[in-house]
Amino acid sequence: MFEDKSQELTPISKLGEFGLIKHLTEHFPLSNESSELGVGDDAAVINPGNKKVVLTTDVLAEGVHFNLGYVPLKHLGYKAVVVNLSDIAAMNAVPTQILVSLAVSSRFPVEALEEIYSGIQAACARYKVDLIGGDTTSSNSGLVMSITAVGIENDENIVKRSGAKLNDLLVVTGDLGGAYMGLQILEREHAVFLADPNMQPEMEGYDYILERQLKPEARTDIKTILEELDIKPTSMIDISDGLASEILHLSDQSKTGFRLYEEKIPMDSLTISTADEMNLNPVMTALSGGEDYELLFTISPNDFDKIKNHPDFTIIGHAVDSEEGNYMVARGSNQLVPLTAQGWDAFLGNQNG
Repeated sequence: MFEDKSQELTPISKLGEFGLIKHLTEHFPLSNESSELGVGDDAAVINPGNKKVVLTTDVLAEGVHFNLGYVPLKHLGYKAVVVNLSDIAAMNAVPTQILVSLAVSSRFPVEALEEIYSGIQAACARYKVDLIGGDTTSSNSGLVMSITAVGIENDENIVKRSGAKLNDLLVVTGDLGGAYMGLQILEREHAVFLADPNMQPEMEGYDYILERQLKPEARTDIKTILEELDIKPTSMIDISDGLASEILHLSDQSKTGFRLYEEKIPMDSLTISTADEMNLNPVMTALSGGEDYELLFTISPNDFDKIKNHPDFTIIGHAVDSEEGNYMVARGSNQLVPLTAQGWDAFLGNQNG
């Protein structure tokens, strides 16, 4: 957990629950006008004015969602915030506040929680969101984190999963599959270390995909870019469980089918070469890998010229009648491959098929 084994660590019992909360949160300033009252009272107070409040929450459990054998605590705190802010961004809303709750076992000293909260604080500063509350309690099964994120937005700007129409263009931000391949490298090197602790991990050259896994970023910038292009998506979702799964979510909520073109899926060269190195199909890492936290959305065909050459976006398909189903058009042919949800399922604990 810590590199310096000689460091004198502080048991949580020394501070107690309320002392611990104060210790961990006293250096989190409030920066949003909507944050009227933050940590320290029975409840926080948010004043959204005349806007809508958007809420989301995620639970991250040790051994299910993360492995502390190779995930630094600071990165864990940062990522825990980002995955929630990504959900707010997928609603085309502005994230403004978070609440953080932790359940920790006695093996975690105060210094470990300080590391987690330093990551949380870095994310708050990066995305200009306020920590306004939460809770801590004990756990008999390691570390469990729960983050709730709040966003505020004008009603007319909010985008749901349910607005895609026939012939709408399917668009994705960034590149896909990198986070999954970063995870494969971490798992491989961790297994080598467990087999022989004297072996040095071979991480050199994999920086981009490791960062995609350990320190992802929420695409909160996309809202502003789309506004500058005078484009409002008709539907939107973030890519947390894999491209195929998210397309199926849009299909289900919008009552349309989709055609995805394999040759259009944006992938980084390192993702492709690492997949080849590990005898994996690169396209499957994008379709089923997950944790990319890019945004997938649909736009009117009338907006094609506004977005066609923009470096942040790739048009990867279009909406069809719901009866035509959801298929990927294979590269170099007209073969239709059914899209199936094979992404991460926390209750199964693996890639489910």
